[in-house]
Amino acid sequence: MRELTRTEAIDLVGRDEAENELPERLRADVRMLGALLGRVLRESGSPGLYDDVERLRLATIAAYGDESAEAFERAAQIAESFSVERADEVARAFTVYFHLVNLAEEHQRVRVLRERDGRPEREDAADSVAAAFVRLAAEVGDDTALARLQAMRFHPVFTAHPTEARRRAVSTSIRRLVTLLTERDASLDGGADERRAERRMLEEIDTLWRTAPLRAEKPTPVDEVRAIMAVFDETLYTAVPHVYRRVDDALQGPAAGGRAPVIRPFVRLGTWVGGDRDGNPFVTAAVTKKAASIGAEHILLGLERSAVRIAKTLTLSEDTTPPTAELLGLLQRLADADEDGAADAAKRAKVEPHKRTMLLIARRITATRKRDADLAYRDPDALLADLRTVQQSLVDAGAPRQAYGHLQQLLWQVETFGFHLAELEVRQHSAVHAKVLAEAASGEPLSTQAEEVLEVFRTIAQIQNRYGPRAAGRYIVSFTQSAADLAAVHELARLAVGPGGTVPVLDVIPLFETFADLQAAPGIMAEIVHHPQFAARLEATDRRLEVMLGYSDSSKDVGPVAANLALYEAQAKIAAWAKESGIHLTLFHGRGGALGRGGGPANSAILAQPPHSVDGRFKLTEQGEVIFARYGDPNIAMRHIDQVAAAVLLASAPSIEKRNSAAAERYAEVAATMDAASRARFFSLVKADGFASWFATVTPMEEIGLLALGSRPARRGLSVESLEDLRAIPWVFAWSQARINLAGWFGLGSALEAVGDVDLLRRAYAEWPLFRTVIDNVGMSLAKADGRIARRYLDLGDRADLADLVVEELQLTGDWVVRIVGGDELLSNKPVLQRAVKMRSPYVDALSLLQLRALRTLRTGEHDEADLPQWQRLLLLSVSGVSAGLQNTG
Repeated sequence: MRELTRTEAIDLVGRDEAENELPERLRADVRMLGALLGRVLRESGSPGLYDDVERLRLATIAAYGDESAEAFERAAQIAESFSVERADEVARAFTVYFHLVNLAEEHQRVRVLRERDGRPEREDAADSVAAAFVRLAAEVGDDTALARLQAMRFHPVFTAHPTEARRRAVSTSIRRLVTLLTERDASLDGGADERRAERRMLEEIDTLWRTAPLRAEKPTPVDEVRAIMAVFDETLYTAVPHVYRRVDDALQGPAAGGRAPVIRPFVRLGTWVGGDRDGNPFVTAAVTKKAASIGAEHILLGLERSAVRIAKTLTLSEDTTPPTAELLGLLQRLADADEDGAADAAKRAKVEPHKRTMLLIARRITATRKRDADLAYRDPDALLADLRTVQQSLVDAGAPRQAYGHLQQLLWQVETFGFHLAELEVRQHSAVHAKVLAEAASGEPLSTQAEEVLEVFRTIAQIQNRYGPRAAGRYIVSFTQSAADLAAVHELARLAVGPGGTVPVLDVIPLFETFADLQAAPGIMAEIVHHPQFAARLEATDRRLEVMLGYSDSSKDVGPVAANLALYEAQAKIAAWAKESGIHLTLFHGRGGALGRGGGPANSAILAQPPHSVDGRFKLTEQGEVIFARYGDPNIAMRHIDQVAAAVLLASAPSIEKRNSAAAERYAEVAATMDAASRARFFSLVKADGFASWFATVTPMEEIGLLALGSRPARRGLSVESLEDLRAIPWVFAWSQARINLAGWFGLGSALEAVGDVDLLRRAYAEWPLFRTVIDNVGMSLAKADGRIARRYLDLGDRADLADLVVEELQLTGDWVVRIVGGDELLSNKPVLQRAVKMRSPYVDALSLLQLRALRTLRTGEHDEADLPQWQRLLLLSVSGVSAGLQNTG
């Protein structure tokens, strides 16, 4: 087959202004990957596919830069002209393109991070933990800053909410392409290695094109657990200790690695995957037990391999590095317990006692994994004690580099992950608990659901017995509305184990989700801490307490503006109560990736929190596609952890707390005006007669439920009669698919209009961190929306009053955001982000036009019954593609 000309090879890559402003290496990668995709479409696609893709691509690019109705209509007509089979292929082509652009952008981020090399003296590392420590120390002194650093906690909790639209096979193919891009970077320009890398990339893109983009069936909860394990195996196991190492290197300088680290492990992982049963009937006690077992298997296998690797490097003879008496005692105890292992270790390391000890420690870790009761470690603390004995012996023998090198990394891994990897958290709805207690009080035989609820507590006890109390013990109560809702958990635990049974150790965490619940939160907490079980647990944990705040349902309840203000107020009141009560509070933020669910940059959000609401501890949910975006690549994961931890440390600086407190007081009237106006506007939409059914008509909400995204149902009932029936995730997801993103901004324009004073609002943007965060997030949300496409979705509902209301608020909000931030258009103050959005938007528009056509066909019924599956498939393909294009959809 003939070689493509250079003109033909340009393929899907736009030549618009935004692309030309991208970094040169990123632009080159996008062009190269696009050219390879173009070649695949010519070689592997059906006849004429490449030309059809080009027609739609060029038309949407022209329409994006042209406000005239004619240009947009030309693009829409091209999308309408395709047969359903051709539209399917075109949607797949654009979706693959987005996967390639995403990986190119990720690869560019990794390049930049490697160039920075974690050096705090570099200006672009100003938001690192090391830089935050220097700034904090300047305000509170070195000793206080060090104490705060050593007590700091960052606690991400992975969840299985269904917003990751990619199949695992697609994600795996993308990871292989990233590896090939890295190899290409290392090759000589024009050399054989570069040609070989490009040839392999062409093969991989062809595989990606031929891979079915949609899952055939929903994953089970256990499938979701195994998917999360990939992030741990490939990234977090090594990335987390590397973060500690980088911080310690920055703080200790040349002395680092030759003396004890000043950094202490500050990351703790949590997971709801396999534990979150609120509304998910597929998560059973058996699933929870299996999830714990899978996590333990992965971490113990990792620790075992690390111990063996370290043992192989400790070839230090007893002449040059004499063991301490404590090490010899440990070696004797290990040998007495494992005669076969001792004989083998003696043969492999006859005059190397430190190596011999590590070999036997590795065998004990293996025994722990295999449940060999005679040899297994009883808990992580026992392993830590042995490792510290080895470490101290090395130090005393004058070998600190070996003591604080790889061995220190293993110690950090045990301290961070334990024997369980991630703390498995259970979540259940308060109404379920009330129902089970009522059944138990009736004296009648318990229902299947009640038996299952009680079995969960017995499972928690079993997990704790095997892996330690840290493995599972946090129990979240959804829709907490009273202290009784929390006390019910302890009552159920006692009921489950029966008289004389061992009740599991439980930290019961309230989840306040609705506007009313957020307002009631301080009173509920003040009451529950006097409950006997809560009081006892407070005493046992040095008065530590967690409170979870829900972003999704509060936003759906009163709108995004009022929800943000209510969340701030609730945090301020709970934090003030905790401080007065001598309680060490951790606020647990139930944030999603989308802006309507608390998304946006986490570090800027942390620095906008009320005084004492962080205090060195920050816990949040990481959901759906956000998990893989933030933790899928080791370099990006390290940067994310460093940034968030820096903000956590800095949030307690007196200057930050004073700034936030003063701004909240100074702009209290502005907040009150915005709250009232935004809620009134939001209610005028969502409380309108017939809104729920209209929403289901003008968005692909119903069809999203057909996607095999996750094991959890998309709604609580059989149909959506009101917003209460709908989960917050599909509420946000559906609006983003319709290119409206309503959940992230609706009501803000009216709120700003009610204030009316642009100079006052500009001052608020400069001085009030919470307001600035809201405005910046809305700016990104609006930049990814499209008024012309949104109008076509809204018109599907035959409700001009509701459609006009949405469009008017969209325009009003955009106008006010631009006036406040400055510049000529959205994101003028964030040129890098603006360029990235502009580069993507025309291609997202192409997929949206295909989705609109499919949705209109399904809504009107203008199709043969035999074609229904094809139109549904086209819609679902476009949902996957738009998700890839917009990125923060869930």
